[in-house]
Amino acid sequence: MTTPLLPLTSRLPQVGTTVFTQMSQLAAEHGAVNLGQGFPDFHCDPKLVDLVTEAMHAGHNQYPFMTGVPALREAVADKIAALYGHRYDAAAEITVTAGATQGLMTAILCAVHPGDEVIVIEPAYDSYAPAIALAGGVVVPVTMRVGADGYSVPWDDVEAAVTPLTRMVVINTPHNPTGSILRRADLDALAAIVDGTRILVLSDEVYEHMVFDGQPHASVSSHPLLAARAFVVSSFGKTYHVTGWKVGYVAAPAALSSEFRKVHQYNVFSVNAPMQHGIAAYMADPAPWRDLPAFYQKKRDLFRAGLAGSRFELLPADGTYFQCVRYGAISDLPEAEFAKWLTREVKVAAIPVSAFYSQPQESGVVRFCFAKRDETLEMALERLAVL
Repeated sequence: MTTPLLPLTSRLPQVGTTVFTQMSQLAAEHGAVNLGQGFPDFHCDPKLVDLVTEAMHAGHNQYPFMTGVPALREAVADKIAALYGHRYDAAAEITVTAGATQGLMTAILCAVHPGDEVIVIEPAYDSYAPAIALAGGVVVPVTMRVGADGYSVPWDDVEAAVTPLTRMVVINTPHNPTGSILRRADLDALAAIVDGTRILVLSDEVYEHMVFDGQPHASVSSHPLLAARAFVVSSFGKTYHVTGWKVGYVAAPAALSSEFRKVHQYNVFSVNAPMQHGIAAYMADPAPWRDLPAFYQKKRDLFRAGLAGSRFELLPADGTYFQCVRYGAISDLPEAEFAKWLTREVKVAAIPVSAFYSQPQESGVVRFCFAKRDETLEMALERLAVL
């Protein structure tokens, strides 16, 4: 007799299919322009593909070092030093990861123990909470404030959320989904909260090169007190338009990196070798990331100008490649239902911002992605103009 399998209860029983998958499927079913999921619909620089191809032909097709190809780690350390004034040791403090999401999860798994509390600023990228749950930690959400000037972090609420069990604060700048950015005053406020405590910082900076209107990116790496206790995560996929390659990195002090690598080596061990060699060679030219703010600001401005005559209320978009809008003058539907209606009837897909909260919250806001070809944006704008 075959013994029946016991019902499986996962560590993430409350987690279903992500809203990104759901909306992308709905967009495909209805022939909608997909401005929901955050990825470009244009190609990367052919030179980058050539460099990866050269790396393959050169024989870089076996396991690289667990921590990453040395030339790539050196290039990352040099770039951070040049931009933010902090020199990480490439050998001991830079680790190449299988995308930023793996870096985020590994940082949480190595630092958060069962019962530890992790403060998460919401709305928040959807991978944070599941990673904290897998570590046995407890999410402590703090909700951003939103007004005429857009979204901001209420640091007094963050400070009030700190308890003796607080182990980590997760921040994200430039911020997905809101398009807001942190500034130096925000970093100082966070530093005042964590100084003298055991609290670590996890800083998701995957959109670091998408900050607009001449504003600087306020990296945690640029703040000595925070850099000394932080995992800083970034993404080559976002910077070089190759999200499908899944290559990122984590910069952290040697003591933190040592613990990070203990988990990393059993999580993925190492990351795609020819991609690492190709990216390392490509980074010799700073122009691709240096010119990225102007590239995406042009697309942001095109999209905002196209919506200016609609009934959408445009919220500020200081960074990332996302534009959030209020739709209260168009519909009183809940955000998820409005996003589905927009996809089915107007043939443009967006993401409800309510999906980025641990507990359901409705603010009448949806998020569009403008990392698309101009003709894609113009097609979407033509359809949205009827609203």
